[in-house]
Amino acid sequence: MATADPYGPVHTEGNAVPPLDPDLAGALDDLAGIHPGIDLIRDGIRHLALDRHTPDTTQTLLATLAGSSGADAITAIGHLIARLANADHNPALRGLPLDTQKQAQRHGEQAAFHLNDPTLHQPASEASAAITGT
Repeated sequence: MATADPYGPVHTEGNAVPPLDPDLAGALDDLAGIHPGIDLIRDGIRHLALDRHTPDTTQTLLATLAGSSGADAITAIGHLIARLANADHNPALRGLPLDTQKQAQRHGEQAAFHLNDPTLHQPASEASAAITGT
């Protein structure tokens, strides 16, 4: 005879992970088909949004996505933007006029600078800390 679950049923409608909200779903839809790498990122975001998490994994994900300036996904994206905008790292830009290359590089570096600003990461870090009570 099966023992009753002391915590009650976990597979109830009220315990289900809700579908994507329109803002997130729309943002992911807008990114469809641009590049296979972006499609992988979209798939990862969708998986993270729809997966069931524990408080511990939620805390870790918040820190990993944007709450640990210098060691999170937003930081990595900032560095990627700087790389893609730099003709020294992206041969596709080498045929452009030199002033255009330099302008793209400058804007890429500015994007990385802003995406690596610790104040940008602070709210996600605080959300992560709130879960652990620290």
